[in-house]
Amino acid sequence: MSHPARADGVKTPKLHVQTRAGELRVALTLDACMGQTDGRILHTLIDHRIKATIFATARWIRNNPDAVAQLNAHPDLFRVENHGANHYAAVFNPGRVFGVRTVGDAAGLRAEVLNGAAAVESATGRKPEWFRGATAEYSGAALQEISGLGEKVAGFSVLGDGGAMFSAAYTAKTIAKAHDGDVIIAHINQPRKPAGSGVVEGILALEAKGYGFVWLDGAQPQASHARTAHR
Repeated sequence: MSHPARADGVKTPKLHVQTRAGELRVALTLDACMGQTDGRILHTLIDHRIKATIFATARWIRNNPDAVAQLNAHPDLFRVENHGANHYAAVFNPGRVFGVRTVGDAAGLRAEVLNGAAAVESATGRKPEWFRGATAEYSGAALQEISGLGEKVAGFSVLGDGGAMFSAAYTAKTIAKAHDGDVIIAHINQPRKPAGSGVVEGILALEAKGYGFVWLDGAQPQASHARTAHR
């Protein structure tokens, strides 16, 4: 599997789920980086029986026991996957990416991945299959290291809420324009940001169009850059 390199050597994998004749399918992935839980999104997913993959850090799991309990109470709707121990970017250059601290080296990456996985398994009883690093950007060597640790890297194809920084209207419009097979990335840990209401509006718009929501089973990584609002 190849990934496109940026000029700085950092790569942003893209991901799609398998399409099926006669169906419209998207995968909703929600990062839970740190902080709190956006009840607007969580309650909508439960009320409308919408499947989602939650990428949770150990920090978020530790600080949101009530939300974790709700996720565990609905195993038919939610899968919790690995977003790392401390929400560090899987980049080997020391420093920051988009203001987020990097793992720095292979040892730092292993700690981020393995300790994050342990937190997910302890909280849910299920070993995670997928890893998404903070910022969803990776050193090429980090991609190889993650694979060697037994986890798949979760890219995306629709940048739904811009790290919860988009307006509600733009978030809703972006998510609602998703295509069959898209993997949407948004956030469920920013209850005070307007983007959260846009996530809800966009999800409901897709539901109204007849889209089904699926997990990442059978997702197909592709070697094209994903850091755009929509392809």
